[in-house]
Amino acid sequence: MKTIAVIDTETNWADQVMSIGTVIADGCTYRPIEAKYHILPIECAVGGMYEHTLFIDTPVQPTLCTRAEAMHDLKTWFSSHSVDSIFAYNAAFDRNHLPELRHMQWYDIMRLAAYRQYNPRIPTCADCCSTGRLKRGYGVEPMLQLLSGRFTYRESHNAFHDAMDELEIMQLLGYPPEKYIPL
Repeated sequence: MKTIAVIDTETNWADQVMSIGTVIADGCTYRPIEAKYHILPIECAVGGMYEHTLFIDTPVQPTLCTRAEAMHDLKTWFSSHSVDSIFAYNAAFDRNHLPELRHMQWYDIMRLAAYRQYNPRIPTCADCCSTGRLKRGYGVEPMLQLLSGRFTYRESHNAFHDAMDELEIMQLLGYPPEKYIPL
């Protein structure tokens, strides 16, 4: 994989996507190449748990558009960067909310981050299932705290910032994209 995409969505009270944060990164170094942030005003008007984070400062200008416009933009952008793989933390959630991108190969970052056998930073005293998965505390916020040692870190619940945080989790885990299991 030469380039990959990491994506995060935030949903409204009606369980509709109201924002999409996406970063295209080098598949070897996980360094960001380019990023986009789409805000869907019609869906935002419904309101949602994290609507207050929609317009917090981001290094890229948000694009306010319809869902159809956002999907067209992402597909064109992915094609221009030869991206055919999407990574996300709890990827099934994002994939199910973005059926327009189901033709792409999806990978779940959480499938490595939350398992003792893949994440050496999980303490031996941590409460895990027989499969090695943590029983609790394996969301983006506690995982990034664990991996980075930045215990004051707080997840913003802004789709753009969360996508960047998920890419950082991949960097910190240090596994190549091929190690991740497809959905």
